[in-house]
Amino acid sequence: MRSPRPEITVVKLGGSHAGSPHLRRWLEAIAAEAGAIVVVPGGGPFADAVRQAQALIGFDDVAAHEMAMMAMAQFGRALQSLNSSLRPAHSLAAVRRVLKERKVPVWAPERMARAAGLPQTWELSSDSLAGWLTQELGASRLVLVKHGRYPARVGARDLVERGVVDPLFRRFIGKNGFRVLLAAPADAARLADGLRGGLFPEIVPAIGYRAPAAE
Repeated sequence: MRSPRPEITVVKLGGSHAGSPHLRRWLEAIAAEAGAIVVVPGGGPFADAVRQAQALIGFDDVAAHEMAMMAMAQFGRALQSLNSSLRPAHSLAAVRRVLKERKVPVWAPERMARAAGLPQTWELSSDSLAGWLTQELGASRLVLVKHGRYPARVGARDLVERGVVDPLFRRFIGKNGFRVLLAAPADAARLADGLRGGLFPEIVPAIGYRAPAAE
């Protein structure tokens, strides 16, 4: 009898954590889940460089969006250099192959997002891309590593209104059959327990749950 396939978790590790003292701890905690976890990197300082270049040069948002996805791949490449369990992955086949090898895929989104015809705008950030990948993989949960404190259940609409997630985020998490959790930068040591229990706040697509102001 074949052993059951493990539940897959997608972790969105934003580029704002590039200079965080917790970054390497997160990579260690993620590596401990190798074979059942996928990393979606944010763009961080590399995406900031795209924004600055757009203001200077004046290229359109389509070009900027493509360059921002390249920025995600750049941050992902930097993460790979910090932990030997991380491997690049540009397609679903590559993601699944790396998982089968008991390593951690670090997703580069450009090829898949372009092929899928996803919106080419700053309104679609790495958060929405992570939600889309979670759906495409049939993963069971998405974990967003975010600054701030949140109640046990928080509304997606409120997070959009406060700029915690991008304006299109609700489109990519509603009615897709996976849970969306929020982890704080200092939560790396709690990742394993958070995936198996109720430690992390949950984002719900429905209206009616409002988050307190982030600290």
